[in-house]
This record gives sequence, structure tokens and C-alpha cells, in this order.
Amino acid sequence: MSIELNRRSLVNGAVAVAGATALSPLLAACGGGGSGSSTRRKGGTNTKKGAAAALPAYVPSTAVQADIPSTTGAAGAVTDPGFLKYPASPVKSVQGTPGAGGSYTTLTPLWGTIPAAGNPFYKAVNKALGATLTMKPANGVTYDTTITTLTAARKLPDWVQLPGWWNATFKVGELCGTQLADLTPYLAGDKAKKYPNLAALPSGAWAAGMWQDKLYGIPSFATGFGLPGQYFYRGDVFAAKGIDAGDVKSCDDLLALGKELTDAKGNVWAFDDLWPYIFQVFDFAEKFAVTDGKLVHKYEQPEFIEALNWCYKVAKSGYVHPDALAGNNNDAKTRFYAGKVLVTADGTGAWNGADAQAGIAADKNYRRASFTPFSADGSKPPRLFLSASAGEFSYLNARLKPEQIEECLRIADYLAAPYGTAEYALINFGVEGVDYTLGASGPTPTKSGLANVQAQTFPFLATPVNVISNPDFPDVTKDRCAWNTAAAAYAYKPVFWNMNITVPQRYATADAGQAVEDTVKDVYHGIKPVSAFQDALSTWKGSGGGDALVAWYQANVLDKLGTGQ
Repeated sequence: MSIELNRRSLVNGAVAVAGATALSPLLAACGGGGSGSSTRRKGGTNTKKGAAAALPAYVPSTAVQADIPSTTGAAGAVTDPGFLKYPASPVKSVQGTPGAGGSYTTLTPLWGTIPAAGNPFYKAVNKALGATLTMKPANGVTYDTTITTLTAARKLPDWVQLPGWWNATFKVGELCGTQLADLTPYLAGDKAKKYPNLAALPSGAWAAGMWQDKLYGIPSFATGFGLPGQYFYRGDVFAAKGIDAGDVKSCDDLLALGKELTDAKGNVWAFDDLWPYIFQVFDFAEKFAVTDGKLVHKYEQPEFIEALNWCYKVAKSGYVHPDALAGNNNDAKTRFYAGKVLVTADGTGAWNGADAQAGIAADKNYRRASFTPFSADGSKPPRLFLSASAGEFSYLNARLKPEQIEECLRIADYLAAPYGTAEYALINFGVEGVDYTLGASGPTPTKSGLANVQAQTFPFLATPVNVISNPDFPDVTKDRCAWNTAAAAYAYKPVFWNMNITVPQRYATADAGQAVEDTVKDVYHGIKPVSAFQDALSTWKGSGGGDALVAWYQANVLDKLGTGQ
């Protein structure tokens, strides 16, 4: 099994609880909710020059060779490597013992059963680290309350995980430099080479943990090619019907396919909810685009209206499953597995061995596949904006002494050991023969492993770059890696990519745009006409504070700091 599969199930649940959108794992890069008018106050974002000076040097790891190496696409995108089987002979990537006998308290979120304190797995890891990490995972559902209570009392532990989707709630920008330690003196530039596994993390992931030209966050679950999601189809059904998905090169082609696939009397519809990633087809911005030096919010882009018009048309076509039109997204995977829906939108992490297993349980011929990216009219290449390179970060307490910070960074370097190394095996699977057994498909957890290891804690402090690995389903890994390689050619960095921006509290409602989003949902579900969106947009721009929000971003971010690219 892969760490990616396990952690994604936890994180996806966390995002759902937090109410974060698929478009913004960092909540569109919002930081603390200070009321100041400048991003340079209370932990604002970075200057291009300042960020470049603070970023750790990037030195890719060569400790383990992947079966499917990473490929480089447009805009510096680097795809996650693929492993068709778990490496048979784990190598060591860390020489010596990282710890110096120190003791540190930690706090991480956990969406599941919390392991017993001081369990044998924790003890085994501490022995290997040469230090004592007192692991105290807390309920992920109420983690936001747990953290805010601790920060208010200034009682944060020595090492804490702060998921990026809660940056605004935690006011991370205000905590940086006050309660959270500045890591710039230890990791900037070539200093990071002291910690080779940390230096192997993508630069974008480190940038996403920076505040006001200084480095604070240690990224977890980083990637060099992050997309919010993609469009999938039932590859087995298409093959049985003789349909070549490569023929879908425009929205007209897709809509025509909808007619061919839909059999309402047979309880089969072509489409589930298509809106979540429609921006990849119509090319409207994640949040902002820049035209002639001026910020243009996505709501005001012509492409946004075009996409809304098309999705309204699809909703009225009769090709969308009724439950999807009713907003029932909880059963979307079940509909897809059962063949009641043949085209669906989902996060990139949906394409994995666990999905294949669940799909095959419903239909032995099940195979998930994904459309080659295409543009709305098919006349120009598609454009896929990159999502944040990491959405979760751990932080060290500002009260730690320099020698303690250095010890913790050595420990983090151990935790970030690449997939397939001896260190990775210990951190993610535990002790062989106790927490897992090693077979042809890689590590299989024992009862102890399920209780103490798979309820992940250490990976929320630091991890290596993501990999794609599904030992029991190598074709899934091959298909996903091939799609990523093709899609990476269309990648681009959106405006304010990987930037943490502290938005004044007075603009919070306009920034969320909830009233507009609610209307947008009604439109793409076919409940309200597109004119309803235009009315909501007019209100948002004026009394809703939208124009003031855009003006603030223009004056305080774009004009002063640029786009982050």
C-alpha cells in the first residue's frame, strides 16, 4: 500500500469538514485575518526577491530509482514518480542517528481512532530518531478549536501541524515570528543541504510555507505537479461501446457523447456534476487573472459566463444524473462504480488502487480512465492551473533554542526520507514482523500496524514528495503516470500561486463570495437562469464589497509584490 492512499482518505475527510473548496487547498492563499491595510503587516506575503533568498536549495534525491521517473512539463511542473511494486531492498538515506537526546511535544490532527500514548510503534521510532517525540494526535474534526484555544493561551507544543486550509482561522500570519519559529537561518539556500531529504522537496512546497520573506512551515505531502482535479470516465464501458475518448476534443463533442451514453429508462446517465473542474476546459482563473496590469476576478471573466452557460445547458439536457442535479455529491463514487454515471469529476487522488478495488467489487470489468485535457471549443490548447504545491505544514515553536531547532530539522529530514527507503518503511509501516509483513505487494499491516501506524501521525510533521504506487494494481499506476505526463504539458502557474496573503477581515465575506457561489450552484444545477448569476455578481461587486476586495488585492499585492511567478 502507499502512504498517499492512506493519507488522502484522511485529508479528504478533513477538507470536507473544513468546508474548503477543491479549487483552493490553501483557501486561495488567505492568511491571518488581521484588519491592517497592508500585506506587510501581521505576516503578509512575500516579495519575489525575498522569497528567492529564503528558499532552500533544491537537490533531487537519488536514493531510490522509480519504475516510472518524474517528467518535467510546462511552468516547471514535475510529475510524481511511479512505483509498480514496492522496492524489495530498502536503502538508508540518513547516516547516523538524527537526534541528540532531546524531548519534544507534538500535536497533529487525526481523522480516526487515536493510538494509545507511548505505544510500541512510537517507542520504536523514537529509538531510531535518538530523541523523544511525545506524539499527541488530536481529533481532526475539532482540530481548529483545539489550535485556537492553544494559541490564545500561548501554549502551543514544540512541534505542531497547521493544515493550510485553516490558515485564516488560525491566523498563521500573526503566529509567524511570535509563536512559530523562523526557519530561514537554518534552511535558506545551501544551508538546506545539511538536510538532504528536506532539500529534495519541491521549491513550491517551501514557498507555500513562507510568510513575509521568511520560511516557517515544513511541508507535508508535497508535489511538483498538483491539480485540483480532473474528468474521469468508465474506461471499460467506453471500450465495450467502441467509444474512443480521444475523440472528445471540445465541449460540443462531450455533449454529443452525453446523448449517446444516457439511457434514463435503464437508470444510466452520462454525467455526474461537471462544474467542479470546468475551469480546466473554459480557462477561467482560479481566482484572478491579470489583463493589462489589472486584476480581473474570475466572476468577471467572459470564460466564467461561458462555462456557466454551458453547464446550465448540460443540466437541462437530461444527461445529468438527477441526484447530481439535486446536489447529492456524497454518493457520486457509488453512482460511478455502479455504472449509473459514466463521466464524473473528481480529485486527482481518486485514481488509485483502493478505487480500483471498490470499483471491481461493484463491476468486475471496472476501469477508471481520464480524458486527455481539451479546451472548450477545441481550437486552442487547454490550460491547467497548478494548485498549491503543499497544503499542510508543521511548525516549530519560537521558544525552542537554536540547537533544538537544528535537532528537530534533522528529525524532519529523517521523516522526509524517500519512498522505498528504510526510514520511510519505519515511519509509514512500523517494525517488520510486528506492525507489518512484507510480501509481493509490499508491506501489509498487522493488527498492531492498523492500530498504531496506519492512524498516521509522524507524516503530518514531514514527508517526502508524493509518489504514485499501487502494487496490487500496477496498471492504475501506469495509466495515472501517463495521464500526468500528458497533462503537465498544459500546466501554468496561476496568479498569486503558493503565496500566503493576509486579507483584512473586512473583506472576508467578499473574498469568500458565498452568496455568489450559492447562485452559481443553482445555475449549473439548472434551477436558476444565468441571469441570476449576473444579478448576484452585480450585488457582490457593489454592496457585497467585491470591487473593494479587488482594489485591495491590486494595490497591496499585485502592485507591490507582483503575481508570485
